[in-house]
Amino acid sequence: MVAAQAACTPEAVAVGDGERQLSYRELNEQANLLAHYLQGQGVGADSLVGLYLERSLEMVVAILGVLKAGGAYVPMDPAYPAERLAFMVSDAAMPVVLTQAEMRANLPETAAHIICLDSDWTAIAAHGNRSNPLSDVRPDNLAYVIYTSGSTGKPKGVLVSHYNVVRLFQATQDWYHFDETDVWTLFHSYAFDFSVWEIWGALLYGGRLVVVPYLVSREPEAFYRLLLQEGVTVLNQTPSAFRQLIRAEENVGISPDLALRLVIFGGEALELHSLQPWFARHGDERPLLVNMYGITETTVHVTYRPIRQADIETAPGSVIGRPIPDLSCTSSTHKGDLCRWAFLGNLCGGAGGSWLLNRPDLTAQRFVHKNTLTLPNPASPSSFLLLSIARRPGAVVEDGDVSIWGG
Repeated sequence: MVAAQAACTPEAVAVGDGERQLSYRELNEQANLLAHYLQGQGVGADSLVGLYLERSLEMVVAILGVLKAGGAYVPMDPAYPAERLAFMVSDAAMPVVLTQAEMRANLPETAAHIICLDSDWTAIAAHGNRSNPLSDVRPDNLAYVIYTSGSTGKPKGVLVSHYNVVRLFQATQDWYHFDETDVWTLFHSYAFDFSVWEIWGALLYGGRLVVVPYLVSREPEAFYRLLLQEGVTVLNQTPSAFRQLIRAEENVGISPDLALRLVIFGGEALELHSLQPWFARHGDERPLLVNMYGITETTVHVTYRPIRQADIETAPGSVIGRPIPDLSCTSSTHKGDLCRWAFLGNLCGGAGGSWLLNRPDLTAQRFVHKNTLTLPNPASPSSFLLLSIARRPGAVVEDGDVSIWGG
């Protein structure tokens, strides 16, 4: 899809990092150079390739290059504690890790082949093959592995397919109408799956991706100025980060240069009353504020709910709205029975194609085939169950083979 975009608008800016930028042609060609080199190192379908990189143009090239080679990227945030990084390296047993020369010394001990995208780039590009590489990757093959926070135990590597990511954008495009005029920020860590939405929301539609420097992402006033300077139209935020941005705008001052058309929330519960100062200044039409809900296991987002001024007074709690069109919803008890109104239940489901790395016991517990349960149809709009196609390594999946995720 990115290669097709590069063929369509080769000189349009694809990604920017401060003063540097890459056109779609340049991004595609650099990723192709890396992909051919990785294939020469044995990277193919479902190969895990670790990324230990600062947010930069090179990070975006690395992600795309790994995917083009056929592999799946495993992002390791340089801000992670050494113990967490060591666990990920050991658990994923990645045969190849991409990093930069000055960061190599901070990598945990590993038997992986380490490639530095800066000091080794001459060798990477020596073959000179900038053409789009061929691979055996199909929709069900892995695109990435993101590790959960481990807040309820040790971190779990969630394996996500190309199919999952592409269907997310196909299913939501009628709502958002992303296109080549949109400017997105890569605000979040690439080890947080909100980044998947940010990166491909820009690149699959010919938009421009602005890589936000880490320090700017931690300084709300500087980030607000960046939104103005870059003409950002699609902003993705956790509610806590957006609360800081609201206060930053108060300090910097409202500007007519603010180009936002969408603000999309995710990652945390949304406290609706915190939006009142924003609505007072901007109204609730442009930008449109949307709350989306999802977790890593369900591929970024599963629900959609535009937020209006009236919701501050009338909506209870963090409203998450209705399912993305290719998912269906209800709620269930631990036994799979329908939850009645005012009862707590499980939020179940996802988009298919996910499972847990090296955790067959937990995968079997959390990803349950629908035909093992008796689930009633939804009885009220408040009910919630998300159904997904079950895809696991080595499994034969027939039409209608549906799984649920609960926990």
